[in-house]
Order: sequence, then C-alpha cells, then structure tokens
Amino acid sequence: MEWSINLQLFAEDEKTEKATPRKRKKAREEGQVLQSREINTSLTLLAAFVLLFLLSSHYGSTMMNVSHYVFDEFMLGDHLFTIKNIQALTLTLIAAILIMTMPLALVVLVIGVTCSFLQVGFLISSKPLQPKLSKLNPIKGLKKLFSLEKVMELFKSLIKIFLIGFVIFRYITSQLGTIFSLMEREIEQSIAIVSQITLNIGLRAGAVLVLLAVLDYYYQKYEHEKKLKMSKQEVKDEHKQVEGDPKIKSKIRQKQMQISMRRMMQEIPKADVVITNPTHYAIAVRYAPEQYAAPVVVAKGQNLVAQNIKKIAEEHGIPMVENRALARVLYDTVEIGDLIPPDLYEAVAGVLAYVYQLDSKQMKEARR
Repeated sequence: MEWSINLQLFAEDEKTEKATPRKRKKAREEGQVLQSREINTSLTLLAAFVLLFLLSSHYGSTMMNVSHYVFDEFMLGDHLFTIKNIQALTLTLIAAILIMTMPLALVVLVIGVTCSFLQVGFLISSKPLQPKLSKLNPIKGLKKLFSLEKVMELFKSLIKIFLIGFVIFRYITSQLGTIFSLMEREIEQSIAIVSQITLNIGLRAGAVLVLLAVLDYYYQKYEHEKKLKMSKQEVKDEHKQVEGDPKIKSKIRQKQMQISMRRMMQEIPKADVVITNPTHYAIAVRYAPEQYAAPVVVAKGQNLVAQNIKKIAEEHGIPMVENRALARVLYDTVEIGDLIPPDLYEAVAGVLAYVYQLDSKQMKEARR
C-alpha cells in the first residue's frame, strides 16, 4: 500500500504535462524565453564578413590614403613634430577609423537586435539581473557545472571547433600554392591576396556557424519546452488559482442558489396563478399589463421545490390550475423572470381567463 502511494506521488511530481499559457507568460516575464545565441553570433559574424567583402575596395583605398598621409606628407614632409601637428594627425586617424568601422558596427548592431527581436519579441525584464542568494550556493554551483546542460554545451563547442577547423583547413590547403607565391609578389598584391583569403575564411566559417545555429535553435526549443513542462499536481494547483478551489466554488454556488431560491419564493405571493403537473412541476405566472407586455414566470420548480411553491401559493390564496402539458413546456422553455413566448400566449391566456372567471364567481358568491 505504501509503495503504491509513493509511486502515485512520484507520478504526480513527474513533469510530463505541457506548459500552460499562464506558465509561459510567467516564464517570459522572468526572462525565460526561447533564444539561441548561436543565431545572433553566426549571422552577425557572417554579415560582418559579407560587408567587409563588399567594402574591401573602399577600405583598401581609405587605408592607402591614410598611409600616404602619414608617411609621405607628415613623416617625410615639412611637418614639424609639434603638439598641434600630432593632435591633427591623431584626429585624422580617429576620423578615418570611425569612417571605416561605423558601417560595420551599425550592420552588426542591426543584425544582432533583429535576430533577438525575431526570436524573443519586445521584452524588457529586470528579473534576470536581480541578485539571488541561491546562486552563491557552492553545491548547486558544482551540480550546475557538471550538469547535462554543461556537457551538451561542451559537446556543441567541440563540434563547432571541429567543423570550422575542418572547413578552414580544407580551404587553406587548397590555397597553399597561392600562399607560397606571396614572397614573389609586390606588397600591394600580397595584401590583396591575404585579404581575399581572410575574407573567404570568414565567409566559410560564418556559413558553418549559421548551419550550426539553425540546429542549435531547434535544440534550444526542445530544452525550453522541457524546462517549462509541469507536473500534474502543478497543473491542478494552477487551475485552482485561476478558477478557484472546487470546494469553495461549490459552496459559493450553493449559497447563490439559496439566495436565488429565497428571492423566488418571495415573488410567489405576487403571482396570479400556479400551473401544476400536478405533483412534479409548479410554475407561478404573473400578469401585470402595466409593467409587462405578456405574462411573466416569477417562480418555477420541480419535485420538492414544486411542493414548496404550491404550499406558499396555498398560504396566500393563489389559485392552482392543473395542466400537465403546459406546466412541462413552461418549465423546460421559460426561465424565471422571462416573458411567456408568443407560441404559448393562447394556452396561458386560457388559464388566466379561467382564474379571472373563477375569482369573479367567488366574489359574487361572497356578496350574496
């Protein structure tokens, strides 16, 4: 018996259920979102090398102009090494560096922000930055260091190094002839060839990183869903928090039914007639032409409630008319406080006419 209870508790604590929308929203507010940093890194690196490839001629001419200014005009020219001239040289170099790096920096920034936005959306959360004393626990730190997540990160890093190293090695071996011939070429040609080889290496490495980033995204998605999974008990507890405890809700419904029943019973003395089944159903109907366009049901009930309706009607001298079919139809189709539907006007009007005729006859007999 004890074993079966423990197994049941273990099954309830096992996280097998998908995360609810409320759990996902709470996790997002705490900064726990699906995001692959590999996508940001790979696309940023690839974009940087593509931009370098497209602007390589511009960068080359800019560097040549800067070198010409520094060596030909400044160092070999008539410029004196005064503080003013050195400041002017420094400002020129800074301006040239900014002109060269600003497009690259802007592209990298836009790519990084766009990748994060496409993965996460607009999210501002300070909770991940809040200090937690649990992070200072050395035991938890060691467990996290040797956890399966860290092992997978190490495995991914090794795969990344191996694939990128393999691609770069294959490319360099194919360019060995060109590399060995650099000694025989002019400096400008050598710089152009080295720049081209470097750009090709970057583009190939970036392409490999993009491929690995796509795989990493699906892995991160799997891990994210796994972390968000809930146990059956957690789902039950959340349902109680959102919908309320079933026991409390049952008591509230019971209280509401008692209040509505009390109000209904208070309306019975205002009725003109009670239509019965005769034992199972009782419907109290009131007709007030100055208030309603048609007769209205002020109370209805079945079995014990029907008996209470008839008892109150008898105490207040309200006539009761037996009409099995009409009583059943009114009970099934008309709610308390609703007007009689047009298709039942004739039947209810007949009952009310009978009651008014009966009241008139009783009044004449009373006068005699």
